[in-house]
Order: sequence, then structure tokens, then C-alpha cells
Amino acid sequence: MAQTVKLTAFLVANQLDIKGIKSFLDIKPLADSSSELFYGFGSGKYQQYFNYGVVVFTGYSEEEMKWGIKTVHEYQKNPIVAWLRDEFQIRVEEGRENLFEFNEAILGKLDERVIRVAMLNLAQSVALDYYHGVSENLLTEVKGFANELELTGKLKISRKNMLRFLGKALNTQNDIAENIYIFDGPDLAWEDEYLDKLNQGLMKHFDLRVRFSEIEYTLRIIEDNLTVFREIIHQRESNTLEYIIIILILVEVFDLLIIKILNF
Repeated sequence: MAQTVKLTAFLVANQLDIKGIKSFLDIKPLADSSSELFYGFGSGKYQQYFNYGVVVFTGYSEEEMKWGIKTVHEYQKNPIVAWLRDEFQIRVEEGRENLFEFNEAILGKLDERVIRVAMLNLAQSVALDYYHGVSENLLTEVKGFANELELTGKLKISRKNMLRFLGKALNTQNDIAENIYIFDGPDLAWEDEYLDKLNQGLMKHFDLRVRFSEIEYTLRIIEDNLTVFREIIHQRESNTLEYIIIILILVEVFDLLIIKILNF
């Protein structure tokens, strides 16, 4: 009889304090690093925590997963009110070649290392969903500025607000560069051909590279637009400064004229 395992991933915060969670749980993890914790609790129950705000469960009920997330709320930095969620199913048929279907993988074997690789890819998929939403929201705002420029010939946003928006865009790029490492396979797959093939298959199944490239392209468009907007604001400020200088010169000229008239 085929064995079926369901993985459920939640993006619950902008970041998780991995060190804090490890200390809080006080249980030796099956694997850990500065960016992730992987636990096994017996009876097919596994939990994995990622520093970019994702928690993945296997073998838990709905209530248990929600309770598990709430117990580590103290270690969530910038919690997200509406959690992002994704699910993936693994069906095991002994000796079967790996096959990836819609929302399901049919694998020839299953162990904790296979589950860990699958959890990693599902976590990356949820994170990409989040960053896709963030980048699309930034692009929508940029389009608003561009439409305003087209209709009025003016860019009404202030230098301060433009710099704040630029900082938000740069932080998004930095978060993606720091947290999304789809081009580097997990350590445990480097010396295991089966795990490497599994990882490559899951990356293709979740379209991780394509989705990552789409986000990068969106952020490049945003960056190009912001470069133009910065030039416009700089030119506007330069013009303002020139007007101020002209006014000061005129005031000085009038002052001299008045003095000469009074002395005449």
C-alpha cells in the first residue's frame, strides 16, 4: 500500500529568530544551521524552521500546526497577520522513479532526508510567493508615479518620500538575496545523487528559478524607474536653488538701487 505524507508550509513573519527557537524548544534538532532548524518528533512528525519566516510541518493536524506557530510567536520578527500557506503531498511507491504531478510527488523512497529536501523547496516556494506580492505592490506604486508624470508632467512625491520608497525597494532586494538561495543546492544533496535529483525535480516542479527570475525582472524595472524619478527630483531641486539664487541677486540689486536713490 502506498504511503502518503502531506507537507504544509506557513510564512508567518519577516524573520524567525532561529537561535531563540532552538533554545526555547530545548530538543536536539536532526539538523541545524544559522538559517534553519529541522526536528523529528517520532510517528512521522517533522518540523522545520527557516530564518526567513517560514515554518513547515509534516504529520500534524490543523490545530497542532496553529498551536506550534503560536508557541514560537515571541521569536517572530515583524509577524504577518494573514499567513501565507502552501501544501504539497508525497506519495511513496517502493522502487518507483521520481514523478512530479500537480501538487504531488511520487517517490521511490522516503526518509527524513527526503522530507527535509522537500520541506526546503516548499519553504522557498512560499517565500517566493511573498516576495512576488511585495514586488508587485512596489511596481503598482511606481506605475502610479509614472501615470502622474504622464498626465500632469509633474512628479509630486517629495524627496523624503522618494528616498523612503527607494529604501523599501532596496530592502526587498536585500531580503531576497539573503534568503532565497535556490541556485545553491542543500548541503545534504551535494554528495547524494538521489537527493540531488530530488532537489532538482522539486525546483522544476515549483518553478523556483522562473519565479525568482520574474521577481528579479520586476525589481529591475522598479530600479530603472526610480533612477529616472531621482533625476527629476534632483533637477527640480536644482531649479529651485537657481530661483532662490536669482531672487537673492535681485534683492541685492534692488537694495543697491534703493541706497543709490536715497543717497542721490
